[in-house]
Amino acid sequence: MKIKFLAAGLLATAIIACNQSGKEANSDKQQPTSDSVKQANGVYFVNLKDGDKVKSPVIVQMGVSGMIVEPAGALNAGKGHHHLIVDGSFIEKGQMVPKDSTHLHFGKGQTVDTLKLSPGQHTLTLQFADGMHMSLGKDWSKTITITVE
Repeated sequence: MKIKFLAAGLLATAIIACNQSGKEANSDKQQPTSDSVKQANGVYFVNLKDGDKVKSPVIVQMGVSGMIVEPAGALNAGKGHHHLIVDGSFIEKGQMVPKDSTHLHFGKGQTVDTLKLSPGQHTLTLQFADGMHMSLGKDWSKTITITVE
């Protein structure tokens, strides 16, 4: 009887020891970095960040999370396309994004463009809109400031 109890005790000790070392091994694993954490819903600049110093022409890569990029022309829930506003701010939700030299439309579903910008400081505002160019507002915009050298 003592032998069975002793064997059971040793087995329990071995199991606890294995579980403890497993916990220690797991605690040594790195936590996810910001690069591996999913982007929150919204638009973002893939290759530019606020404060960047760049040379003209500037390549702008546009991203979105929580929506699907599609060409303009149809109203489809969860879908839309990018607009880029040079030296301006976001467009209020439900307002049509103007089409002029500072409000660039990417109605074919483009996600990359090359801009010729004059030297100096510029703001770039990425604005997502539905298939009829109606802005999805501030929550679906992102503004950064860059300096063209």
